[in-house]
Amino acid sequence: MRPNVPKRGYFISVYYICGDITAGVEGASAVAHALSLPAEAYGNDPRLEAMWAMKAYNHAEVYFNLISSVDPKFLKLTKLDDKIYSLFRETFKDLDIKQLKEGDLKSDKAKETWRPFCNQFEGLVEDFNYGTLLRLDCEKGYTEENTIFATRVQFFAMEIARNREGYNDVVFKSK
Repeated sequence: MRPNVPKRGYFISVYYICGDITAGVEGASAVAHALSLPAEAYGNDPRLEAMWAMKAYNHAEVYFNLISSVDPKFLKLTKLDDKIYSLFRETFKDLDIKQLKEGDLKSDKAKETWRPFCNQFEGLVEDFNYGTLLRLDCEKGYTEENTIFATRVQFFAMEIARNREGYNDVVFKSK
């Protein structure tokens, strides 16, 4: 039987998700090591997919708690916020960041624009293409219906813009 896992908090047991990986500090070290190996070292290992999902979920939870607690206009997510924001708005002038659609990131046309945008941050933003969860509607939380998988740079671009343009204010003001 799996242990009860709190719905909130930073110390969710990796064992709960992966089943056979030790929880706690040793578990975190094992997860960090496993996630640092090249993709070729794995096939479609469901345990690894669960670890990535857990890491992405934890990142999303921490970020949502942050914008719920601190006025988003004052947040700095990276050392390159200004550059990410200016290049994002230069490239995606008309993108509705308040209410994204899956096609804004996943359509063939969108991918043609996103790929070069993201790749220019390789070596500048750590784990620039790491998988991250992104809210489609910025006025709502992370739910299955309101979440899409995006790269870290896409996440930063959208959330920096949402913070600077005041779209995330509703989350902060609702707390």
